[in-house]
Amino acid sequence: MMVNAHSNFWLRSSVYSGTNTRSLIPDLFNGLGAKRILLVSDAGLENAGVVKKVAETFEQQKLGARVEIVGQFLDVTQDAASECVNAALKYAREVNADAILAIGGGSVIDTAKALKFGLYKGITDINDSIPSGNLYEGFPKAKSMNIPHISVATTAGTGSEVSPIAVIYNEHKKVKMNIYNVFLSSDVAILDPELTVGLQSDITAFTGADALTHAIEAIVSPAATSITDAYAYQAIRVIERNLPRAVKDGTNIEARMEMLHGSMMGITAFCSALNAIPVHNFAHAYGALFRIPHGLANAVLLPVVMESTSDLYLPKAHLIAEAFSVKIHDEDSKGILAKVIEKLRIFLSELGLPSDFSAYGINQSDMGRILKAVMTDPAATNYPMSEELIMSVVSRVSRVSRVSPVRIN
Repeated sequence: MMVNAHSNFWLRSSVYSGTNTRSLIPDLFNGLGAKRILLVSDAGLENAGVVKKVAETFEQQKLGARVEIVGQFLDVTQDAASECVNAALKYAREVNADAILAIGGGSVIDTAKALKFGLYKGITDINDSIPSGNLYEGFPKAKSMNIPHISVATTAGTGSEVSPIAVIYNEHKKVKMNIYNVFLSSDVAILDPELTVGLQSDITAFTGADALTHAIEAIVSPAATSITDAYAYQAIRVIERNLPRAVKDGTNIEARMEMLHGSMMGITAFCSALNAIPVHNFAHAYGALFRIPHGLANAVLLPVVMESTSDLYLPKAHLIAEAFSVKIHDEDSKGILAKVIEKLRIFLSELGLPSDFSAYGINQSDMGRILKAVMTDPAATNYPMSEELIMSVVSRVSRVSRVSPVRIN
């Protein structure tokens, strides 16, 4: 980075990792001064018994412990929908909760973060607080919210448990909105690999691809520093070595633990180097319009966008290659990047991930909506792309054979 440019590296969350670290949660909440906890999760994790595994740790508390779960909000939906956040806000006030326990992946943890934000700000409709779709609160505006908050990650992808960003889906506008506040991240993140062993192989694969995308976009960011590079580089190494193992054998505790660490490192680098993120730009658009899971969208888009925006990746191609175990000899940066993309395609394919969105029935009539969504997404601010470039990517990943010129209304 340029020495006259300002950078900020922020990791506020205390991270406890290892098998059965969930057993620490009641004492950790006691230490944070919590009394009345709202548990936030989803129906899938309840049915899988994960919610029960965490909740029953409160039954094992020693006599005299102050903390208790006063309610469970289990209606979280895909992409942390704003109506879901609003329902959680209403319920939290009804049960007079003063602390939040999130158990889940990115959608659950982002819902919990938006819930904390809403409780602190006195909000009833989260959409009202993000009128432009992007809300950034840095110092000195950002203040400690004083709402004890612990997150238990059940996927190794978003790293949301330690990030200062909440991505919320506005159902009415069909757009993903962002809240950035350094105090959104959890006070404590619990990385217990035993809670991830039941995750389906396909979800393991695409959430892992999300973590890999975070690390790669962080390492090539114009705002990257030697600190963020260290986190991103190690995240890529860990994911390259362990994601195939976790997909092949979901009970491999070591691989599951390493993926949780890789996910956490990837998002830490991503948030601290946040700038040009063209892959996420496209993924937000496709996710909002067609409800494609975020990690799956990133998996399809990553090699195509890297190829289409090669100038962004060339300066760090050698570093990505080294981290991703790509053998290089005397190639120049273009040759190295081509090898990285080739291995990436093989890597994602062997995980069972698709190379396009053909399963979602996208056709020519959708092209105008996609173009508009990509160009107006908040992520486009730091790295605007031409209509021609966008449509080139869209035609390849959407499997639309002929893309006619489109107009944005």
